[in-house]
Amino acid sequence: MKLESDGILIELRPLAERDAIARIFTRDHGVVGGVMRAAQIAKKNKPLVGQMGGVIWNARLDSQLGVFHWEATRNMAAPLMCDAMRLGLMNAAFSLIGTFLPERESYPNIYAQTVVLLNSLGGENAAAAYLGWEVEFLSGIGYALQLDRCAGCGGVDDLRYLSPRTARAVCVNCGAPYADKLYPLPLTFGTTRRLLEHATMLMGATIPPARLMLRDDVKI
Repeated sequence: MKLESDGILIELRPLAERDAIARIFTRDHGVVGGVMRAAQIAKKNKPLVGQMGGVIWNARLDSQLGVFHWEATRNMAAPLMCDAMRLGLMNAAFSLIGTFLPERESYPNIYAQTVVLLNSLGGENAAAAYLGWEVEFLSGIGYALQLDRCAGCGGVDDLRYLSPRTARAVCVNCGAPYADKLYPLPLTFGTTRRLLEHATMLMGATIPPARLMLRDDVKI
């Protein structure tokens, strides 16, 4: 069996002394796992998390781990290496992709948004770019936020809350009786973290540590 696509290297773990287990988020096949031969000892074209490139995955059977041929074209992590906050945002995004997305299931919208994010992390509004990506990611896994009108009355003014059950905005009047159970707006990293916690509980999983390291008070 053979898969071929463009992708982003989101995870790399040592395997024995020479090889590595890699996970690549591909444009056409979603997250794919496999072995990268001699990844740990490569002197040229060394695989690194944050690279984008062309990937070929081969296996005799669909159920096998498979082996990657990886040709990196761009290292998106290189400009972020001297900034722990920006690097942390990239790692948080990769950890969520690896935790929530099932292997070999295509998510072209999330892939496109992730490419946009990687191109934005070096800019002035890296935190806002990440929070926008996380909103799109939540939508892609079935938690679409509706922030333009009140879930109770349909109004568009004084939207002060977010319902954790429906992920829809609630105005100050409709939300007043339930204020202690609603999340405040505007959105913050803390709000989206809580929504991710709901999603992970349904999966029987936990939020990855790289995401938990982000400060809750960051907002758009």
